[in-house]
Amino acid sequence: MNATINLENKHFPVLLKELISIISPLYGGTFIDCTFGQGGYSEKILESKENNIIALDRDKDVLSNTSKFYKKYNKRFEFYNLKFSQLDQIKFKKHKIKGIIFDLGFSLSQIKNSQKGLSFSDKGNLNMKMGINDFSANEVISNMDEKNLTKVFKVFGDEKYSKKIAREIVIKRKDKAIKTEDLVEIIDNVKKYQKTKIHNSTKVFQALRILVNKEISELINGLINSFNLIPVGGIIAVVSFHSIEDRIVKFFFKNYSEQKNSSRYLPELEVSKRCFKLLSKKPILPSLSEIRQNPPSRSAKLRYGIKTNDKCNFSEFREKFKNLINVEDLR
Repeated sequence: MNATINLENKHFPVLLKELISIISPLYGGTFIDCTFGQGGYSEKILESKENNIIALDRDKDVLSNTSKFYKKYNKRFEFYNLKFSQLDQIKFKKHKIKGIIFDLGFSLSQIKNSQKGLSFSDKGNLNMKMGINDFSANEVISNMDEKNLTKVFKVFGDEKYSKKIAREIVIKRKDKAIKTEDLVEIIDNVKKYQKTKIHNSTKVFQALRILVNKEISELINGLINSFNLIPVGGIIAVVSFHSIEDRIVKFFFKNYSEQKNSSRYLPELEVSKRCFKLLSKKPILPSLSEIRQNPPSRSAKLRYGIKTNDKCNFSEFREKFKNLINVEDLR
């Protein structure tokens, strides 16, 4: 998940060359960078003087990165401290939107910010809020019952030892508030005889981050809003980093790019219209050279679609992932 950084402590926008090759034929308009971060994608797109960028990010800490963009690109750059599910709150009338980009990873600066509590090596209060949140990981660990903690760790982290970890959390919190280092210790104790390629805490931390930031409903609503906003011929591109994200993105593009009857008994005239054209059904993956330069990028997948139809009913999309959304709402 730490897919925008490498071992040299330098920020790298993942799959940048591949993304630019996809959207460059559309140059000469406005592109929306839904996850501005440190501005890697935006900066590359703005190299062409024909392009404009509207950037969003829920993390107010990225505001420090926007000043140089306003200074260098002047009226060709706009920034909004919003979640991408709030795209519909922005007025785009004067813009000719050509592409909308989502990078679902997080940056080096976010990892290194101990106050965010995203790293296993952090010490202190659990947080994991990426901005514009209703609650923190600390509130979840302190208050959620064992049954629901188990479900969150299992569904969002695919954690084999979800029940044992949840039980230990409930026991330990009776004596003291559980901080980041305490949670790591609990997980290590439960999994002390297990040999895994990843850090013992990876799956639980992922699950908590997804819950705290409501990443499932955020992504689903963001994708739907992006479709409603972009004109026919525009591109929506998404870089994802774990299996849940990719499953959602894959369904969004694949399910709405295929013509099919809602029933085999209906006539061909009632075949639903496609909403996307896919030039490739398979995701674009990082090259070996990129992975060598930036090892965490190995989990990245880039999928994109070209909008072909102005109207699309996304009720099936919402229903498909209803169970995940229900887990998000457990609190």
